[in-house]
Amino acid sequence: MIEWDKIEQQALECVARQTKEHEEAAVYNTKKVLDAFAAHQVADYYMLPSNGYAYSDTGRDQLDLIYADIFKTEAALVRSQFVSGTHALAVALLGNLHPGDELIAATGEPYDTMQTIIGSPVKTPGSLTDLGVIYKEIPMAGDTPDIPALLKALSPKTRMVHVQRSCGYSSKRKTLTVAKIGEIFKAVKAVRPDIICFVDNCYGEFIEKQEPTEVGADLVAGSLIKNLGGGLAPTGGYIAGRADLVEQASYRLTAPGLGGEMGATLGDTAREMYQGLFLAPHVVLQAVKTSIFAASVFQSLGFSVSPSPEDVRSDIIQTIVLNNRENLCAFCEAIQAHSPVNAHVPPVPSHLPGYQDEIIMAAGTFVQGASIELSADAPLRDPFRVFMQGGLTFEHGRIAIMAAAKQIMEQGK
Repeated sequence: MIEWDKIEQQALECVARQTKEHEEAAVYNTKKVLDAFAAHQVADYYMLPSNGYAYSDTGRDQLDLIYADIFKTEAALVRSQFVSGTHALAVALLGNLHPGDELIAATGEPYDTMQTIIGSPVKTPGSLTDLGVIYKEIPMAGDTPDIPALLKALSPKTRMVHVQRSCGYSSKRKTLTVAKIGEIFKAVKAVRPDIICFVDNCYGEFIEKQEPTEVGADLVAGSLIKNLGGGLAPTGGYIAGRADLVEQASYRLTAPGLGGEMGATLGDTAREMYQGLFLAPHVVLQAVKTSIFAASVFQSLGFSVSPSPEDVRSDIIQTIVLNNRENLCAFCEAIQAHSPVNAHVPPVPSHLPGYQDEIIMAAGTFVQGASIELSADAPLRDPFRVFMQGGLTFEHGRIAIMAAAKQIMEQGK
């Protein structure tokens, strides 16, 4: 008989042991945000809506400067017009790569939606390879980047090295720490200082005290319905980095010559983006605590988990190998049933644009698809590994995870 109270208590003790550094990072990053707000004299009128062309939208322009301060970069582009993190990544890549340029992925095969942007292994219309960009992929050496192989692959045409911070849907690698990303870029810059070092930063912001732009990244991009939106931003994404690279990206978001000078901030979006950024370090901490709790509970039940409860973490994602389709669906059903929104709607596997397999998603979220809120998704393929992330409050995460564990064990598959 499973001693559920004991498993839960052990998981709570594990969370208490493992979150000291993350709590320190949350305080450090909150101070970083507060300092940036004070430096740019954030006032209530920054949060007013704009319309039309939105020239001289002070709140929009100041938020760009605040993000640049937080990332310690020359510039940033923070916009509700980014429809997703994937869109922000696409804009950053398409704005800075041209026909004949070479892009090298330093962290192996990217996740599914990035493959459609790149156009590999299938050349999708409008993708980088479709537009004449050359693409190379360096397999990971176990679960770490193969830096010697990367350096050997550089050619005169290489313009950008791409690093995916998070593990994505891969079972062959772990999420990279900021320090490890710094090692990659230090090696690249020692050989070719002209190469653009780019990071897909999704799921990783505010986990550590540093961001990749502080260890050699020239450009980063991500989503506002993940970490930096703090659970309040209703949509959007960001790009931060060298001023010339951000400017080139901005021409892809709007139009050449217009760039970041335009783009209305409608409704209450400005307030939600500012307030969400202020809350983000605390909310990210809640998500990390939820992931550690889940890792401990499911490891105690005999399931393979990554990261382990004791591992160093650099994103909010927790993977759990659930072994079969039934368990995977049961996990997602339980997360959905214990969500604040649409708890009555069972998730159903289906094909989604940009993915190669059927996907099941549990996301009873206030913002559709927001993975800073407690959510879970997975491709329905062997070994039926679920990717769980988020949690606006640890209390919610604890309740939902215990329910998912019990539902799986009760069905006995």
